[in-house]
Amino acid sequence: MAKDTEVAEAGSFSAKDYQDPPPAPLIDAEELTKWSFYRALIAEFIATMLFLYITVLTVIGYKSQIDGNADPCGGVGILGIAWAFGGMIFVLVYCTAGISGGHINPAVTFGLFLARKVSLIRAVMYMVAQCAGAICGVGLVKAFQKSYYTKYNGGANVLADGYSTGTGLGAEIIGTFVLVYTVFSATDPKRSARDSHVPVLAPLPIGFAVFMVHLATIPITGTGINPARSFGAAVIYNNKKAWHDQWIFWAGPFIGAAIAAFYHQFILRAGAIKALGSFRSNPNV
Repeated sequence: MAKDTEVAEAGSFSAKDYQDPPPAPLIDAEELTKWSFYRALIAEFIATMLFLYITVLTVIGYKSQIDGNADPCGGVGILGIAWAFGGMIFVLVYCTAGISGGHINPAVTFGLFLARKVSLIRAVMYMVAQCAGAICGVGLVKAFQKSYYTKYNGGANVLADGYSTGTGLGAEIIGTFVLVYTVFSATDPKRSARDSHVPVLAPLPIGFAVFMVHLATIPITGTGINPARSFGAAVIYNNKKAWHDQWIFWAGPFIGAAIAAFYHQFILRAGAIKALGSFRSNPNV
């Protein structure tokens, strides 16, 4: 407590700067009566649609460029694909953060729900909007480039040959942990107060996290870490292999998001210790 006081005085911050916002209610029916709620759903839908359109188009374009090309450096390469995914997340989170929070990913929404940052109603509706947007985004790719889309597997996530199911699941868990942990750290209100003298643009580290995870896991699963991305591609491509592996791209990201939420809230932010301390200090309990 004394240490926190010293830091606050040194940086000219009040105690108010270090107070967390109140947790979101589990069920908030009042949200359904507000235009801001539906505006946020539209923002999540459009952002996820644009995300899938640009990224899946990049994947298919790369495959068409290297098809029959002996040049190993032909096309944008894995590096270019990773940049497309990370860059689009950076752009779209920047554009939508002030409207919906810029989730664009059911795993991110799930992690924030576990941390009581969003209500159950908002979390479920965000996931529906994200999945619908993903389906529409991939649908646009197929509509504009049907021959290439079918020939190059529709950008669907599948477990690569030579890798076990456990390896693929582990890659998705760890990759999503990196992403959601970055989201929590970049949007931490205490960090914003403490480091207000340093200009921090939250979408930038989030986009870089997506970029780095893609570099590591594209050879294994094609990199899901976003159930809406995997689901939208599977729905439009509708291939047996894509559906067979689909559970990996839901279970892995959700487990990774849950671990990240627990790690940030209860270990780094000592949520469990604070709750226990509050319990012990309350004489009425």
